[in-house]
Amino acid sequence: MPDLLNLLTDIEGVSVGHASDLALGSGVTVIVFDEPAVASGTVLGGAPGGRDTSLLDPSMTVSAVDAFVLSGGSAFGLDAAGGVQSGLREAGRGFAVGPVRIPIVPQAILMDLLNGGNKDWGLHSPYRDMGYAALKAATKGAFALGTAGAGTGATTATFKGGLGSASAVSSAGHRVAAIVAVNALGSATIGDGPHFWAAPFEKDGEFGGLGMPAAVDHRMRLKGMSGPATTIGAVVTDAQLTKAEAHRLSLAGHDGLARALLPAHLPLDGDTVFAASTARHQRDDMASLMALCHLAAVVMARAVARGVYEATALPAEGAQKAWRDRYPNRS
Repeated sequence: MPDLLNLLTDIEGVSVGHASDLALGSGVTVIVFDEPAVASGTVLGGAPGGRDTSLLDPSMTVSAVDAFVLSGGSAFGLDAAGGVQSGLREAGRGFAVGPVRIPIVPQAILMDLLNGGNKDWGLHSPYRDMGYAALKAATKGAFALGTAGAGTGATTATFKGGLGSASAVSSAGHRVAAIVAVNALGSATIGDGPHFWAAPFEKDGEFGGLGMPAAVDHRMRLKGMSGPATTIGAVVTDAQLTKAEAHRLSLAGHDGLARALLPAHLPLDGDTVFAASTARHQRDDMASLMALCHLAAVVMARAVARGVYEATALPAEGAQKAWRDRYPNRS
């Protein structure tokens, strides 16, 4: 297998594509599986938005998905999955119902409508076309982090949010990786300084190598009460999982959110984490599952910090400053 890129595409059989519009201040990220992947997910935020998320419940019939979609645009962004479905149907993908194929594309959205971008798009939102474009742009190699895809218009309480990713390998040789669009009502950084809550999990200086501050300020920082929030993401492994085990992996991904964001899972967040298995490598013991859950939390925490660390400010008047704007000599 190729060397690790510290990205979701380190999982064999997974592609990631973005569509980003800086003027709009929003975007779409698509995670595409070469073959249908066993999948589940969990919503722990109080104000979620999603499409086909109910079918991810372990008790539901459909067990595998063709793609996941992460999008800005709040409820308008739900159009993006339609564009992804169009592209997958065009390619002959989908769940077979007689002669008809229906691509299975669960989606989560974040609220980025108040970030200064131009949202005057006319009668129909641009998100269906952006979903299709993100699918067509999907790659198995490196992809952009920060102000890209679903992280384009993301914000947090302290700095510009963004799209992050990270990966790891278990002691059994299984790969696990996370991708996340960080648009939290809370903060990924500690107090008013540059340090990240995820610092104990950092690898190879991937978000500045600053470690923890001498003193930790636990006071709550929120970006407002109007609801421009929600952190959405996915954890994917190449290890074989059942749908119930994928559900457990998604919960572990939320543990990573809670380690990297303070506070997380608020009433006005819609925090959602999907999970999937490409089943490229066999696994049937409890010890390896627990190792995957541990790493799911770690890679998600790292991905959150990378999303904020890599972000750049939107080209809009009054746009939220990025971490790199405040600390250009530390990046």
